[in-house]
Amino acid sequence: MTRAGLAGSTVSIVTGAARRPSGYSQDVDWSLFGCARKGHVTYAPDEPALRDRLMAPTAGGTAWRCLRCGAFVIGGEHGSGPAAEAPMVRRGKELRSELILRVFAVERFLRFLVFGGAAYGVWRFKYDRAGIQQAYNNALPAIRDLYRDLGFDVNHSKLLGLIQHAFTLNSRVLTYLAIGLAVYALIELVECVGLWLGKRWGEYFAMVATSIFLPYEIYDLTLKITWLRLTAFVINLLLVIYLVWTKRLFGVRGGKRAYEARLRSESIIEVEQAALAAASASQAPGRSRQDHAAPGKTGPGDSPAPA
Repeated sequence: MTRAGLAGSTVSIVTGAARRPSGYSQDVDWSLFGCARKGHVTYAPDEPALRDRLMAPTAGGTAWRCLRCGAFVIGGEHGSGPAAEAPMVRRGKELRSELILRVFAVERFLRFLVFGGAAYGVWRFKYDRAGIQQAYNNALPAIRDLYRDLGFDVNHSKLLGLIQHAFTLNSRVLTYLAIGLAVYALIELVECVGLWLGKRWGEYFAMVATSIFLPYEIYDLTLKITWLRLTAFVINLLLVIYLVWTKRLFGVRGGKRAYEARLRSESIIEVEQAALAAASASQAPGRSRQDHAAPGKTGPGDSPAPA
């Protein structure tokens, strides 16, 4: 590649990166971060004027503008068709929101493992209660010694008391307990999948499922405040508020229509279409004056037409 060609390619790519629409952050460019994880997304619209604004010739080939980060990249377009059918790519703050929801998704997955393991343990305990009780009784002296070495009063241990109480439960109660734990674990798994994929149904499901358990968590805190209960309540409350406010669920802040309109307003293609419309509007007065000047007619100060 010649020096001139290299310079031209560099200018085109830098120009694309500099012409970012709204949603660009001076601190963290979430769009570039998203392209680093998922790759660039390019699209060739059928409309000639718009197509020309999304492509640039370089010595290395035609560069197309990424719909996520706005940079011109070489490698061919990933899709083509009418502008209205261009993929809706999440950019800027939406990518940051996606990362936050995935953090909540990981927390939901950990809950699924805990409650799923508890459901399996209760189910096994139901069918092998005698063997488990015998093993517990054999290990109880060592457990008591460990408690004393750690400085705990074994007579006031809630964990040992809970285990002792479990041996008195009948099979029906254990079955209901195992089913309840399994259902709750499945709810957490569905929340995890929906939040991780960033689907709107997942956001609604997570918000509703989490809200249902908030009254019980509040009641639980009125009985006794522990760090575990308080942390779980705060996480669930933050998730509900975050989903309703940022994703505009249940009609909040304009609902789904306003949410999709904001996504379109940050789209590279929408911004370029608006620029084309503004350019056409600025040129319209000049064309209209030329169209109104009929042949053979003179205006003030014009010379008469030759006979």
